[in-house]
Amino acid sequence: MTTPLSEIAENCLRAAESDSMTFPEIVGKLMHAGFESYAIDFRRATATYYSPDGDSIALPTRRHRTPIAASLDAAVVQAAIREAQQSAPGYTYSGFCEKVMAGGCCGYVVSFSGRRAVYFGRTAETHVECFPQG
Repeated sequence: MTTPLSEIAENCLRAAESDSMTFPEIVGKLMHAGFESYAIDFRRATATYYSPDGDSIALPTRRHRTPIAASLDAAVVQAAIREAQQSAPGYTYSGFCEKVMAGGCCGYVVSFSGRRAVYFGRTAETHVECFPQG
């Protein structure tokens, strides 16, 4: 992956972790740069960004100490997503990660062309969240 694309991916990851950009802003920046999707793996503490040509870059993320529940609780995941979408008072990306992990989420994939995120649990249970319209 080219250095400029790698820098954009890293800047977006750090912006998420520092709460200096919103999810829609990050998605817009990554799409504009030509990325197709990205995946967060809480167990490995990595973020992988994919381009349509099959190239990718994996970056280390902040490691959360929250245990990942044994099964995916879609209601817990959805509640954390709603807080993020509504920019609830006190919302942080780190807090979001800890909430979904406590709800059994071990990672998620965001597809820009599919306009959705797929959250998955330790036994491959999934919750699909479509991007809001608008």
